[in-house]
Amino acid sequence: MIFERMVAISPDHPSLPGHFPGHPVVPGVVLLNEIVETLRGMVGQPIVVTGIPSVKFVSPLKPGEALTIRLEQEEAGQALFRCQAGSRLVASGRLTFTMSQEKQDGS
Repeated sequence: MIFERMVAISPDHPSLPGHFPGHPVVPGVVLLNEIVETLRGMVGQPIVVTGIPSVKFVSPLKPGEALTIRLEQEEAGQALFRCQAGSRLVASGRLTFTMSQEKQDGS
C-alpha cells in the first residue's frame, strides 16, 4: 500500500524561533512528527511507533515550503517513507509500529 500526504510547516510554528536565526529550518523532529501523523492516516487507527531503524535528512526544509510525504507499507508493522519538496529529497527512512491498544476518547 502506498499513501501520500502534502503538508507545509507554518512560519509561525513554535519550534522555529532560534532554529536558526536569520535562516529558519524545520527541525527533523517536526518532520518525523508529520511522518507519524501521515502513517496514522494511512493505517486508519491509533498506532504506537516502536522504532525508526533508519532515517536520513538529506536537505533542509524551509518554513512554508510544500512537502509531500510518501509512505509505503513493506510488511505488517513496517513502512518506508520519502519526503520531498518538489523534486528535492528532504528525508527518507523506515518506521516500525504496532496498533495501539488504547481506547479512543469517548469510548
